[in-house]
Amino acid sequence: MSFYGLVDGSDSSLRNYLKQLPGVDQVGAEARAAMLATRSIKTTSKAWAIDTAISMVDLTTLEGADTPGKVQALCSKAFRPDPNDLTVPRVGAVCVYNDMVGIARQHLDSIGAHDLPVAAVSTAFPSGRASMAVKLQDTEDAIIAGAAEIDMVIDRGAFLSGRLIEVFEEIVAIREVCRDRAHLKVILETGELVTLDNVRKASYLAMLAGADFIKTSTGKVAPAATAPVVLVMLEAVRDFYDLTKVRIGVKPAGGIRTTKDAIKQLVLVNETAGPEWLNPSLFRIGASALLNDLLMQRMKMSDGYYASPNYVTID
Repeated sequence: MSFYGLVDGSDSSLRNYLKQLPGVDQVGAEARAAMLATRSIKTTSKAWAIDTAISMVDLTTLEGADTPGKVQALCSKAFRPDPNDLTVPRVGAVCVYNDMVGIARQHLDSIGAHDLPVAAVSTAFPSGRASMAVKLQDTEDAIIAGAAEIDMVIDRGAFLSGRLIEVFEEIVAIREVCRDRAHLKVILETGELVTLDNVRKASYLAMLAGADFIKTSTGKVAPAATAPVVLVMLEAVRDFYDLTKVRIGVKPAGGIRTTKDAIKQLVLVNETAGPEWLNPSLFRIGASALLNDLLMQRMKMSDGYYASPNYVTID
């Protein structure tokens, strides 16, 4: 594996590469994120933004109380978010625990949603505290069950204690399991990385190791997808493209609940990484409640009034 010709896979090479990354101006990043958050989108642009955001949602349920029936209902909603309006786009993916992947895949196929991917959280999600053998088997099981996307978590303890090569090699190993069978999203759990410098370093580490996407959070730790964090990750994928001509995706997850939140994310993408990232192949939003708000705002733009919350299904 070439690692894009930037590192040779050794500990010294990886450390040297990450060490030369420029530091993050935290005050500057926070100020720019705050400025971009003030941008507003109106009328036809807002309608486009809502539909684009819907198409980027990884509709997610990751609860211990998940049942087959709940997952099947989620899959139906993912494929037809509003059964009364077939112009509403489908979502980007359905994201579930490993043991629900087969149920999700089977139900999606049964309703004709053959090309709507199932994403599985893997590698001992959300803690990442398991042996490598368990993590590899976890990933293989998900792919066999029908997962087309793997959302893996990094070992934050190893990262924060400076064992960077362990984190790198773990991602490489999971990438090898995925091969051409599944896309790999690497969850950094930015709420535990402490600094924006660490977010940048972890972003590059994941990309060098073979990530198709870098993802902010599990949704189980606060803070999750803050605007400065997403900004730094978007800068990382933009600059990585300049180096390698390979585009890596970004997935914020956790705390994005309203249409206003989602549109702020789209502005961040457009103004930081560029319009090429404004599609579901390069930008996803991990969420559950967000889809309902997007649907209600879409109805308001179409009909001139807000539908009752009972019009959309409660997740």
